[in-house]
Amino acid sequence: MEYLFQGFLEKNKESYTVRLLNKEDIDQLQELQELVVLDLKEKSILQPLTYEELEYILDGNGLMIGAFTEYGLIAFRALLIPPIDEEHLGLDAGLPEEELEDVIYQEISTVHPDYRGNRLQQTLAHLIMEEMGNLERSFTYTACTVAPFNIPSLKDKFSQGMEIAALKIKYAGQLRYIFIKRLDGRDTKGEIYELKRLPMEDTTGQQTLLGKGWRGISMEEEKGGYVVVYVKR
Repeated sequence: MEYLFQGFLEKNKESYTVRLLNKEDIDQLQELQELVVLDLKEKSILQPLTYEELEYILDGNGLMIGAFTEYGLIAFRALLIPPIDEEHLGLDAGLPEEELEDVIYQEISTVHPDYRGNRLQQTLAHLIMEEMGNLERSFTYTACTVAPFNIPSLKDKFSQGMEIAALKIKYAGQLRYIFIKRLDGRDTKGEIYELKRLPMEDTTGQQTLLGKGWRGISMEEEKGGYVVVYVKR
């Protein structure tokens, strides 16, 4: 079996491997998703993929990789080549229609509760973006949605250099940040000339800034809560 990566989990004192996933892995994928959702105090922060959605990605409409120990699947990460429709995240991020086909989504990223704290999200993010280069198509942008207060996922996206371009109600009727990043190395961001920090719970304030072209570039812990750092370029 060909592995993308072999590593060691310092926290758990176990070795692990990472490989591409296929349809034979769907049962393990669903089991891990269910376990992670059960462990969440706030269930709405994670929108698990359905069997049909998993199958759609594994049918060649994206990419999925997983981390395994001797006990089975402990983490996975997915990229989705999305259909072009009115719900496309590129539209939410302000891209013109002709660029929507150049967007690939970072879909769900899931880590078994017993294996958190090993930087698996970051490791899988690096590996899957590397593996994306082997797809038949190339992409200019990557985009995704993250729930406010889903702190591990927010940290993960900011660590990749992704930025918040919108904050709105999406598919499941839930409030979501829309993240986007340009992948081709072209720096179109421009110089920062204004900066504001808003509490994460200030939905209206954040939406007002985003509507005026501001971008969320990072988050900070402050007085027991979190603030999002927004910039105007």
